[in-house]
Amino acid sequence: MKDDGRKKLFPTASEDAQAACLSVKTAQTQSPSYRLAYQDHDFLNKDELRAVRLQLELVKPELVMQEHGIDNTIIFFGGARIRDPESARIRLAEAEAAAAADPTNEVLALSLRTATRLHESSRYYDEARELAFLISRAGKEPDGPGLVVVTGGGPGIMEAGNRGACEAGAESVGLNIVLPYEQAPNGYITPGLCFQFHYFAIRKMHFLMRAKALIVFPGGYGTLDELFETLTLIQTKKICAMPVLLFGREFWNRVIDFEALVEEGTISPEDTQLFQFVETAGEAWEIVRTCL
Repeated sequence: MKDDGRKKLFPTASEDAQAACLSVKTAQTQSPSYRLAYQDHDFLNKDELRAVRLQLELVKPELVMQEHGIDNTIIFFGGARIRDPESARIRLAEAEAAAAADPTNEVLALSLRTATRLHESSRYYDEARELAFLISRAGKEPDGPGLVVVTGGGPGIMEAGNRGACEAGAESVGLNIVLPYEQAPNGYITPGLCFQFHYFAIRKMHFLMRAKALIVFPGGYGTLDELFETLTLIQTKKICAMPVLLFGREFWNRVIDFEALVEEGTISPEDTQLFQFVETAGEAWEIVRTCL
């Protein structure tokens, strides 16, 4: 409890929890019903407590980021499979060797094509790293905008964003999510700003609550989901307009035919002005800097 100079009327939750541990062990005190509700994990995990868990997941990161003075963020979205150039080169060499050893194997041929494309895309790792460095360096300036890089906390482009911030000597945020397979936070996130979420919806809210710009690199379903939710919120004026920068015009035009959506009448021509393409970290930083 924060000491505001007033006499404390009630014990804090922590003090009561400590006192509860002193209870004499009896059949009654050992019953699950006797546990303090906020210390009863089985109770908190019940389906009926979903609303409470949603609120907790919203409030916890909010309070932590307030404590760190984080008000203005730049969001990095992008594929977890786009690795640094050296790792991509090693994977490509392995795929080439495997395909050469069994030239008729279609699975190995596909693996080689994929490794080739990911090797070409590894340049985006370097661009994300450099852009995060530029943003974070400016964010540390005494009279600067106080920008903080936020990523999804995983590998690939997310790692590059946190890495660039770390190399600038700045804090950065990682918003991880529990998945059926292991998703470890990358090692460049500021430890006190590394969060883990259960609910995708609450995680997305935290991405956007302080966002001043959205940087989107090539990625898969997750990246597309995050991009289109943000564009929808801007289109419907649920959030204020902000720069939405798509790295790699060739990739995006190949994957999504925005003009076809206009021609089909499912979006308006002006909806294609909600985002713009960029190719380099320097180009992206100039746009972000001038929009602040």
